[in-house]
Amino acid sequence: MTKLSSTRSRLPALVISADDHHRLTMLAEAASDRMPDVAEVLLQELDRARVVKDGSAPADRVRMGSTVTYRSDAGERTVRLVYPGEADIEAGRISILTPIGAALIGLNPGQSIKWTARDGAAHQLTIVDVKPPAA
Repeated sequence: MTKLSSTRSRLPALVISADDHHRLTMLAEAASDRMPDVAEVLLQELDRARVVKDGSAPADRVRMGSTVTYRSDAGERTVRLVYPGEADIEAGRISILTPIGAALIGLNPGQSIKWTARDGAAHQLTIVDVKPPAA
């Protein structure tokens, strides 16, 4: 099962723009039949996020299109967070509808989060750097 750490009080604070929040909520609801575990995790993250006006989210927060460098048990990696149709793991484009994509949204450098992969393995990642989407 895909889920975040069960210790909700230890989850990092998230900030998401109103547009990202709306679009991601619609995407997760539409995916709930095909990918219920990941859709549920994404909806949980969106529910606990602080939603801010479009253009008001800090530039160092992970949002759709951001390039993110994170550190995990597998080492350091740089990826871009994208919508499912743009995903290409070999090109470093990670879909928001993956366990790691849902874990990344709304975080900023220095924050860490635990997440569970589709195979049930528990992981933790720490955000190292966030570059905003290209204009």
